[in-house]
Amino acid sequence: MKSEIRNSDITALFSRVNKRAYAKYLRRVRLIKLRGFENKEVNFDFPVTALVGPNGAGKTTILGAAALIHQGVVPRRFFAKSGKYDDSMKNWRVEYEILDKRENNNTTLSRTASYLRAKWNRDAVERRVLIFGVSRTLPASERKELSKFIGSGFRGFSEDQLTPPVIQAVEAILGKDAAGYLRINSRGGGLSIFAAQPSGGVEGYSEFHFGAGEASVIRIVSQVEASEDNTLILVEEIENGLHPVATRRLVEYFIGVAKRKSCQVIFTTHSNDALMPLPNEAVWVAYQGEIKQGKLDVASLRALTGQINARAAIFTEDRFSEIVADVTLRAYCQKHGLDRSGIEIHKLGGAAPARDHARFHNSNPARRFHAVALLDGDKRLESGFAAEAIPLGTSDDNPETFDDLIYIPGSGDPEDLIIDRVLAGLKDIPTLLGKLTISLHLDSFLQEKVRQSVIERSYTNGDRHNIFRQIGEDLDFLSEDLVQRAFITTWAYAYPEDVDEIWDPIRRLLAK
Repeated sequence: MKSEIRNSDITALFSRVNKRAYAKYLRRVRLIKLRGFENKEVNFDFPVTALVGPNGAGKTTILGAAALIHQGVVPRRFFAKSGKYDDSMKNWRVEYEILDKRENNNTTLSRTASYLRAKWNRDAVERRVLIFGVSRTLPASERKELSKFIGSGFRGFSEDQLTPPVIQAVEAILGKDAAGYLRINSRGGGLSIFAAQPSGGVEGYSEFHFGAGEASVIRIVSQVEASEDNTLILVEEIENGLHPVATRRLVEYFIGVAKRKSCQVIFTTHSNDALMPLPNEAVWVAYQGEIKQGKLDVASLRALTGQINARAAIFTEDRFSEIVADVTLRAYCQKHGLDRSGIEIHKLGGAAPARDHARFHNSNPARRFHAVALLDGDKRLESGFAAEAIPLGTSDDNPETFDDLIYIPGSGDPEDLIIDRVLAGLKDIPTLLGKLTISLHLDSFLQEKVRQSVIERSYTNGDRHNIFRQIGEDLDFLSEDLVQRAFITTWAYAYPEDVDEIWDPIRRLLAK
């Protein structure tokens, strides 16, 4: 499932950050010393940022650091001290780069928060901050402050209809009619609950009978829409209580809020669905005292942190390279009598994250297996992407090594290589068209239709990244993933020398 956010909107939001076209914006956080982090930096290059990592890795620490410098946030909301039992807080320090056009119209402001002499010292800034913690998904019946709303004789002090923007957003996220919701206010307006009015023969019900996700979404959207422009919105575990589709839609809603209201959103998550609408640069991964920029799905993170029982991990640039790795590794291991089991393959968000995560993993003395990055052929000659020899064992006497970076053949995108190889094979290898047709799960009498589509699209296609989707459309709308895997399988069958070129540099690792 793909995000409904347009690429043009993503590009425009990137540009807006780069041009500093915000009245208020948190541009950068440097964790000089904070819990398990020392001298680590997070850049908020995109106005909606996801923080990913295993439990205890520091996602909420980064979220709290982002909140800490703002005047209206009480430090103990994220960093509470319990007397003599929290000596570790001594000398904690966070530095900030902040845009605030009200104070300085040209450059970013430098601010600091530090913990000295048993209290926080903050050069705080004024900015509206909304914080949605994990308690938002507690059932209303378990929230003590809402007990005054319980009772057969209860009547609210006042009732408010949801505004049209709130209704529209809630309906888009939850996929259900939201026009009948009411906000029920207590006297003084300090507390409120939501209720659904009777409609279409369905009886009305209060928030005490809402699903946790339903109440959470309505509350979040209501507060966001009522907030002022340039608000900073912080959300802990955004997927709590939500269906995966609703999680993705909530992130898409936040991207829209960043566009409409110039808001900035930072959230923590364990959900791949929450990352789907975001560009690579909008995701930061925390683990083992490190903070790395770039998408890393949950399964990949488990491999990277050694939470799985694996013999080796292969990190790739994207989903297409992940399929290339899977298909060719199986072919290579079968050809050379090697064991494929226990080798994990995971996609990341680009060449640099794949390289950096593999190298960080290999440098960890506590790791239980090695990692390799499989990169596109055009990275082979780029600065910073030369392979390094990694020792397999600890012996100093003629140690066995493997390359930590390996490459798909060619000097460009792998889609180009594979399409060109298959086109050549259709002319030179009599059985190749039948092999491709079967791999596409099509009957043999459709071979000529397959040939015509491949040849025509090779001429008319303007972006090789889209060519497999286009071929799928020609062939009765086959899925792009199926077409990609079929072409990769056919290429690996016809050109085993290409497969050997990929995996020979780490054959010793695979044999281990």
